[in-house]
Amino acid sequence: MTVLPRLAVVPILAPLRHRSYRLFFFGQLVSLIGSWMQTVGQAWLVLTLTNSPFLLGVISALQWSPVLVCSLAAGVVVDRLPKRLLIVVTQSLFLVLALALGLLAISGTVRFWHVAVLATMLGIVNAFDTPARQAFVVEMVGGVEDLPAAIALNSSIFNGARLIGPGLAGLVIAAWGVGIAFLANAASFLAVIAALLAIREDGRVEVAPGADLLLQMREGVAFIRGSPRVLWVLATLGVLSFFAMNFNVFVPVLARQQLHLQASGFGLLMAAQGSGALIGSLLVAASGHRGPQHAYLLWGPVLLCGAQLLLPIAFHAVPAGALLFAAGAGMIMFTATANSTVQLETPDALRGRVMSTYALVFSGVSPFASLLMGAIVDGWGLAAGFLIAGGAGLAGTFGVYALVRARQRHADASAARASALAEPAEDAR
Repeated sequence: MTVLPRLAVVPILAPLRHRSYRLFFFGQLVSLIGSWMQTVGQAWLVLTLTNSPFLLGVISALQWSPVLVCSLAAGVVVDRLPKRLLIVVTQSLFLVLALALGLLAISGTVRFWHVAVLATMLGIVNAFDTPARQAFVVEMVGGVEDLPAAIALNSSIFNGARLIGPGLAGLVIAAWGVGIAFLANAASFLAVIAALLAIREDGRVEVAPGADLLLQMREGVAFIRGSPRVLWVLATLGVLSFFAMNFNVFVPVLARQQLHLQASGFGLLMAAQGSGALIGSLLVAASGHRGPQHAYLLWGPVLLCGAQLLLPIAFHAVPAGALLFAAGAGMIMFTATANSTVQLETPDALRGRVMSTYALVFSGVSPFASLLMGAIVDGWGLAAGFLIAGGAGLAGTFGVYALVRARQRHADASAARASALAEPAEDAR
């Protein structure tokens, strides 16, 4: 693996010393811009076809349901197969699905059921792609030393793309139609596929192909249950994913109904959230050489949920954009720290299975959350949706934190009692 020592001087850039990670980094940057263009285009297309926030939630539910169903089994597959090859396959399938939706939109034949079917297929592929990419990162950077910064840099390119992609999508949709945004996404996958083909490492195979699938799944779940820090992070992530991270439902309705913006304005709102997320990810990456900063696991959710509680009173694009900026920063401060914490706590042989559980908690709850929040916004209005999302997210975060602190105090007290009982026995001997 080729290493560039000069990059080690700047902690935030240390992972780029590794040739494989550099190739992956720049390939992903191009691809993710296209993916954000498709995310914006798909949401706008559904609202154009149906004018229904609930059906927008249905599409999100269909897209993420496969993650809920397939994630645990996908984790075993990730540990059984060469990760680079698996990611090449999944990225190629993403290209085909984006191309299909683009051609349907350009031809004028696209219907809601087309979007629903393709979103479901996208979710199936994503169930395998996400844990494979996350588990492959530690192998591309040669171990755990550069892992926190690498994960934060991944978040930075994801959110740098979020900054560029939605705004670009709004301009493309306004100028040439939504179908061109989907075709641009299809073309963007060529960059990451080319980068993956140039990478030399295939990724370690941690599980023998003949190993019992259910047994391997149970091993991953047992590790999580026996690791208090991993369990705490995943529980908090689940609460926030369910209540506070439904921007795919909230922001299109915010743009269309509360602020009365067109596609370009919607794209700029998404870009505002993305710019906040980019700043948050760079903050995490800059401190990555010191390991995960666990304060972000508490204060990131406070920033995310607090911004949502204020969004109902934002009736102009500028304050709404500022609040989305804050929400994006808080969300990524939490999720990037959560990801690196879980990966650093997990043995190599279990990483695919544990990260598939992470993906399940992060994205697998989205079907239920999207349906619930879509129904709330449809029935009670956008303001009620924001207030419920922000309030429940804050309450859940502090509730999990309080439970963890109580368990820790109980464990410390039990250890102290056991130590006190052991001392007389030692004295008697």
